[in-house]
Amino acid sequence: MVIADDHPFFRDGVARGLERSGRIEIVGEAADGREALAAIRSASPAVALVDYEMPDLDGLDVVRAVVRDGLPTRVLLLSSHTESAVVYRALQEGAAGYLAKDSRRSEIVEAVVDVARGRTVVPPALAEGLAGEIRLRAVAEGPVLSDRERQVLAGFARGLSIPQVAAELVIGVSTVKTHTQRLYEKLGVSDRAEAVAVAMRRGWVE
Repeated sequence: MVIADDHPFFRDGVARGLERSGRIEIVGEAADGREALAAIRSASPAVALVDYEMPDLDGLDVVRAVVRDGLPTRVLLLSSHTESAVVYRALQEGAAGYLAKDSRRSEIVEAVVDVARGRTVVPPALAEGLAGEIRLRAVAEGPVLSDRERQVLAGFARGLSIPQVAAELVIGVSTVKTHTQRLYEKLGVSDRAEAVAVAMRRGWVE
């Protein structure tokens, strides 16, 4: 495992604690994001425990680089910031887990082991806030439409009728009707005009 934190005292303490568990081997340490990436590329550890806030490149930058380059290492972020929006963004960007810096040594050990096994780790203290954040974003962003539903909606926005949309997409009228009904249910509307109005308010069509 690679551990990265710009505070030597904290980094050394966590590293010693993890090694004393007898379950984790430290193969590299880093004081900033660039050193962390270099260590990850060099050692290819199963897990990298990375501080969210570091000079040069922060923990989220490290996550993005690992995901972008398709590296096998899974990044577990450690941070004093536990706001639900921050945790949500970290997981959305590709972090394999998120822990508060005041986590007990045993919690960090278990999290590292779980991440190495392919699990995504969010402790109970953060999970409730994360669930709330997901619900809020689902309401704000609206329902998830399929590609075909979006194509049908785009046709309606251009003033096309169901038969015209069917002809344009080269699919049957009955198929378009099915997509239209699902679209209405997701948007909570009952006709094409309302569907287009909702889509325009949400910025899906112009």
